[in-house]
Amino acid sequence: MAGLVAGAFSMATGEYISVITQNEAIHAEVAVEKSALKQDPQAEIAELAEAYIARGISRATAESFATELAECPNQALRVHVQEELGVDAQKLPGAWTAAISSFASFALGALLPLLPYLLGLTSLPIALAVAAGALAAAGAVAASLTGRSPVRSGLRQLALGALAVGATYLIGHLLGATA
Repeated sequence: MAGLVAGAFSMATGEYISVITQNEAIHAEVAVEKSALKQDPQAEIAELAEAYIARGISRATAESFATELAECPNQALRVHVQEELGVDAQKLPGAWTAAISSFASFALGALLPLLPYLLGLTSLPIALAVAAGALAAAGAVAASLTGRSPVRSGLRQLALGALAVGATYLIGHLLGATA
């Protein structure tokens, strides 16, 4: 149980830091783009026009759009950021949402193999079977959200979980840990 709680907190804090850092990096890039729009608006207009020309828009239309857009600084910044960075700076992921989701996912995933023991069973094969079933089910559910094959995704999740279990066992064995 201590490993479950420690792992869940570790995953949550790691996810929080990751999202915060990613968002800070995007905000820094937005600041660079905002500065560029102020310092050299003509170059930024040309850059945006070229991006749209590359997508098949006529030169006249692309240049007209970029020029007109430059007249509204906030909208111009938003479009430049979306075109150049590929993000909508107003729709960045929430660090707390990511942390809580990661904590809950890890805790649930770690709790499932412990269930047989918490219910009084002491069989490793039963715990492994519960974990294997949960891994395969999680992969199949994820596939339903992505349109992929549930069997293939379930087997992939099961294989990766088996790899993690095997690596954990091997490291524990090499370090002299006993079950």
